[in-house]
Amino acid sequence: MPENEKVLAVISVQGRDQKGVVAKFATYVAGHGINIEDMEQRVIRGVFVMDMLVDLHDMTIALDTLITGLLELGRQIGMEAHVTLRQTRQAKRVAVLVSKEPHCLKKLLELYRCNELNGQIVAVLSNHPILEDMAHAAELPFMLTPSGPGKEDQRKHQAWLLEKLRYLEPDLVVLARYMQILSPEIIQAFRWKIINIHPSLLPYFPGANPYRQAFESGMRVTGCTAHFVTAELDTGPIILQDVFHINVGVDQAEDVREHGLELEALTLGKAVKFFLNEELVVVEDKVVFKPGISSFHKTHPN
Repeated sequence: MPENEKVLAVISVQGRDQKGVVAKFATYVAGHGINIEDMEQRVIRGVFVMDMLVDLHDMTIALDTLITGLLELGRQIGMEAHVTLRQTRQAKRVAVLVSKEPHCLKKLLELYRCNELNGQIVAVLSNHPILEDMAHAAELPFMLTPSGPGKEDQRKHQAWLLEKLRYLEPDLVVLARYMQILSPEIIQAFRWKIINIHPSLLPYFPGANPYRQAFESGMRVTGCTAHFVTAELDTGPIILQDVFHINVGVDQAEDVREHGLELEALTLGKAVKFFLNEELVVVEDKVVFKPGISSFHKTHPN
């Protein structure tokens, strides 16, 4: 390794705010020959969040010892800590779930093809074959098991889906207009790793046909919501919302729907990018944005 070549890593820490957190971690890394290059920290609703960029070039201990030591330090003070090496930073694995609507999948594939997603789409999973050609055109695996109207069919589909997701080991599951309710087992297995796009400004118009509900109620503004999935339908932490105007008396129900579909694709794409860039964190069931790791990549590109 060249004498002046940096070995950059990011130490991320999160937990209940308390005195001396920065000092404890800074003292630990400095004591092992590690230089702190940059740091982002904030306290959100009593929760401390920190991303620390460090140079491991002159580190005096083994990497596994460093990681074990940081985990133990975090446990001692009730904090979660993990280390990400910049040079070996692997793209996050993304599984996309779809049904029949193509607009959200199309947008995600565009972002993926243009290298705008800091992740790898590992598979498209569905309960309907209609989008198979789109996935194959992008050279992505397409996995299918139909889900019928009966409870037993639904149960079998969800069991199949859980099995496939466990096999794929995704860091993120994206519901790109996947029109099925996920089982509690899937939601628990991928807690805070499932993002859905809902066609309304939640908490308004949850459930089915929200654009028609907005149109029929005379709403002049409606929109869509990207949110994390929880066991309670359409109530998970909101990541992003965006709106469009309804020209009451001119726009028809189908016009409202078409405007909504376009906005859904854009909003879901943005939410996925935020997640993959590690620019958000869930604190007390609310999504908070943080500049840490993503800003390090911009200000410390090497």
